[in-house]
Amino acid sequence: MKKILLTGVGALLLLVAGFIGYTVLVGNKRSPQDTVEFNQGGLAVKVVYCRPYKKGRLIFGEKAAGALVPYDTYWRLGANAATTITFDQNVLFAGKPVSAGTYRMYAIPGASAWKVVLNSEPDRWGAREPSHDKDVLTVEVPVSVAPSSSEQFTILLAPSPGGASLDLTWDTTLV
Repeated sequence: MKKILLTGVGALLLLVAGFIGYTVLVGNKRSPQDTVEFNQGGLAVKVVYCRPYKKGRLIFGEKAAGALVPYDTYWRLGANAATTITFDQNVLFAGKPVSAGTYRMYAIPGASAWKVVLNSEPDRWGAREPSHDKDVLTVEVPVSVAPSSSEQFTILLAPSPGGASLDLTWDTTLV
């Protein structure tokens, strides 16, 4: 009886380990992780995020239309783990002061503007919403049409006067 029980428990553990291994090794390839870095004038900024694909879906829009990311709802800016942004020194983010450190970055998309939020809870995994009482900063930024359609969600950091610009692009949306 003891041997049967141990064999069953061993098989169950092997099954769980296989599922976790598959999820980590294969599941993340559908939305691979990427890191974008900016280093200039003594400032270092790093964004870590996962890059989902469009795959013929409606990305941004009304929930009733079946949008993958409905307007006016929390979005983790990617897939899998929460998107993080790290500043090596105090900065101005869209003109508002932010202390050096690592933050969870998420958005609330809208048709003409997005709210982009930095939250002091960077280690919370996945699609779960953060504790909004730990939001450090919220800025509203305009939405524009991207010069070309992007199949994969992309975050870019590029030099701009006085610092860097942070561009979020997916499908035909540019923020």
